[in-house]
Amino acid sequence: MKLSDVVAFMGHQVHVCRYREAGTLLDWMGRDLRGKRVLDVAGGDGYWAGQTVRRGAWAVSIDLARKKMVYGQSLAHPPALIECDALKLPFRDGSFDAILSVCAIEHFDDGGRSLDEMARVLAPGGELFMSADVLSRADAWPKLRDAHKAKYHVQHTYTHETLGKLLDERGMDLVRYSYQFRTAAAERLYLSLSAYGGRVGFNAAAPLTPLVALADRGAPNDRGSIVLLHARKRSA
Repeated sequence: MKLSDVVAFMGHQVHVCRYREAGTLLDWMGRDLRGKRVLDVAGGDGYWAGQTVRRGAWAVSIDLARKKMVYGQSLAHPPALIECDALKLPFRDGSFDAILSVCAIEHFDDGGRSLDEMARVLAPGGELFMSADVLSRADAWPKLRDAHKAKYHVQHTYTHETLGKLLDERGMDLVRYSYQFRTAAAERLYLSLSAYGGRVGFNAAAPLTPLVALADRGAPNDRGSIVLLHARKRSA
């Protein structure tokens, strides 16, 4: 394994939420992706799109962070990496069978426009796997909320209901959803790590992942810090 892959693994998978978040979306997508055309929207270095390549997919990752994408070219299973705007995708209608987007939509000025583009390039019957910031209880901790939003340039937050409505308007049906960091304690942990710990804090807190997952299983699936969704585009 190359050093770049070790560094990418540590950055993406040794993390209190990202492994479980992106891992769940990939599990929903399926183990055998042979013949599938996959697009990762705002995929950074393309690491998670690369995991679909390992499962047999032909994958493209798009982003505006050129430095991350240059780094991604050094990974063992790189997708095609294209520098472009998620609000103006350079692909034909119906170009992809599946779209992956890990906590990206909350950073866009116009989340609806990004969904317009995802719906456009998704083939009829194609599937969308995405996550988004919810921050259900963030108003209880305004300093943590504001620090998180400022640090990560969070423009909007979404629930499964608000996203479900946006998806329905664009010809997509919500198949399933799941919240993470569902309890008040877990959500405060998430906001504290993001506000004060940053990436180092999220990685250092990785041993807490099983505890957070256990707490999530015992809490209602109706709110939390992050929501995961699986949707399907209606046939024409």
